[in-house]
Amino acid sequence: MAAGQSEPHTMSLATSDEAGHPDVRTVMLHGADTTGWTFATHVTSRKGHHLAARPYAALGFYWPTLGRQVRVRGPVTAAPSQEGQADLHARSTGALAAALTGRQSEVLGSLEELAEASGTAWTEAQSRPDAPVPTWTLYRLTPQEVEFFQGDARRRHVRLAYRRTGEEEWTSTLLWP
Repeated sequence: MAAGQSEPHTMSLATSDEAGHPDVRTVMLHGADTTGWTFATHVTSRKGHHLAARPYAALGFYWPTLGRQVRVRGPVTAAPSQEGQADLHARSTGALAAALTGRQSEVLGSLEELAEASGTAWTEAQSRPDAPVPTWTLYRLTPQEVEFFQGDARRRHVRLAYRRTGEEEWTSTLLWP
């Protein structure tokens, strides 16, 4: 943020469906610690269905103002429900309203239908800030591979790749740009 990169916690999330066809979208990183990198969605969404069928994903962060990227790949697991609900309720009223609106990835009949459902969800989120959203799920990607990329004006980009070789062990490799 100090370098002028807005929303540095946005990332691309790549999953694949039952047939192995890839899909990518932009989501928010909810956290990163020694247990993994977390993001959330409805278990009933397209992402949720993909992760149920193939629990492996890739994340991509791109910060053009710094010429940097970070790529992460690994298996994904769903956090316990209470952890997902706690994460949701730590977020804004708007985040809760969006989760309460639900039906993510389903066909929408009209923008009026969305406005009505969103209005109802906002009212509930404001009156019940601890309202449960049973389908809301916090997912944790456990990194198996991480690559850091630093761009260079003369195209001498630096790529440093890490690969997990054990529970607490990693190897690092410098890659050609």
